[in-house]
Amino acid sequence: MSQSLAPDSPAVRSFESAVTRIDGRSVVLDETYFYPEGGGQPADRGVLGGVEVEHVRSEDETVVHDLAAVPEFEVGDAVTGVVDDDFRTYCMRAHTASHVLYGAGRRIFDDLGYGGFDISAEKVRVDFETTTEVDDDALVELERLVNRTVWDARAVSWNEISVSETRSRDEIAFNVKTEAGVFADADAVRVVTIDGWDWAACGGTHVSNTVEIGPVAVLDRSNPGEGLARVEFAVGPTAVAHSADVRAASYAAARALGTNLKSLGEVAADVVATRDELESELTNLKETVLRARLADFETVERDGRTWKIGSVSGFDANEVGDAAKDARRETDADLFVAVGESNAPFLVVASAGDLAADDVVSDVTDEFGGGGGGGPTFAQGGGLGAAADEVLAYIRG
Repeated sequence: MSQSLAPDSPAVRSFESAVTRIDGRSVVLDETYFYPEGGGQPADRGVLGGVEVEHVRSEDETVVHDLAAVPEFEVGDAVTGVVDDDFRTYCMRAHTASHVLYGAGRRIFDDLGYGGFDISAEKVRVDFETTTEVDDDALVELERLVNRTVWDARAVSWNEISVSETRSRDEIAFNVKTEAGVFADADAVRVVTIDGWDWAACGGTHVSNTVEIGPVAVLDRSNPGEGLARVEFAVGPTAVAHSADVRAASYAAARALGTNLKSLGEVAADVVATRDELESELTNLKETVLRARLADFETVERDGRTWKIGSVSGFDANEVGDAAKDARRETDADLFVAVGESNAPFLVVASAGDLAADDVVSDVTDEFGGGGGGGPTFAQGGGLGAAADEVLAYIRG
C-alpha cells in the first residue's frame, strides 16, 4: 500500500492502478496519484473507474478514495484515475505561493516562525509566528516581494534530506505544530526549495517554477492567536478580480476627491483632517447652543426649593446630561430638570444633593411610563409615554 505519488509527480493527471481494497464506497489502490487531504492542502478531485471521487484521505499510511457511489469494479481490477486538472493546478500554484509568501516574510519580519497554512477555493492563508506588527505597509511589501519572486521565475524543487542535515540547516521552515512529529517519525524530511528564496519541510504538490504561480493579491490580515499573524491572499482569477476591484475603487475615490491615484492617500488624509476639524467645531457649536437653551430654562419654586426646568430638541440624553450637570453648578438652583423632545421623550435631572435626582426620575416614570436610574446628584430616564409639554406641566405641579 503506497503513499500518494502526487507530491513527487504533480504533473500526472491520468494513471492506471490495481484495486487492492473496496469497503462500500471507499477504495484503496496499489498506487495513486490522487493527493489526500493534509498539511493544509485539500484533497484532489477527479474520477476513479468512471465514478466521481468525493474525497481522498490518509488512513493508517494508506490513501483511501471515497467515491460518490459504490463502484462496479472489483478488487484486482485495473482502473483509470483522472485527477481534476484545474483544481490540482490551482492547489499547486496556491501551495507554492504560500512558500513564496513565507520567504517574503523572512525578509521583513523579526523572530519569524511558521504557524501553518490552509488552501480554500477562494483564498489561501499563512500563519506567521512573529513579534513584528503586520500593518498596511507590511501587507504592501509582502505582495510586492511575492509578485517580484513570481516574475523572477525561480526554480522550485523538492528532495529528501536526512534528519541530521535538516536539523543543521536553520533556513528550513517547519510548521511549529508538527515539527516534533516530522523529526520523530521519519529518517528523512522532504524539503521544498525555491531557489535562493525559501526552504520548507512540506509534503504538498508544487509547480516547478514560480512563474507558473501567476498573479498574487494579498487580501487581509488577522490575529488568530497569541503570537500569530495570519495573512490571507489569492492566486489566479480571484487575485486578478480582487486587484481589479481595488483599482476600480481607487479610481472612484480619486474622482470623488478630485485627484489622481498617486496623490490619493495624501488628499484623503487631508479630507479626514478637515472633517475632524469640522466635527470638532460642530461639537463646540452644539455645546454653545445647548448651554444657551439651558440658561433660558424656567425657574420654578417647589416646596421651598428652586427648580430650573425646560425642554430641548436635537440633542441626545448624554449630551443633555453633561450640559445639565454643568448648568446646575453654574446656578443657585437646587434641581435642574431637562426634558428631551422626541417621539419618546427622555428626562435628565441634576441635583445639588438635597433633592434626590433619582427620586424625581422615578416619580416621572411612574406617571408616564418608561424607565431610568441614577443617584442622588444625577439621574435620567427614557421612553416616556407623553409629550415634553405634558411632562413639564406635571413637574411644575
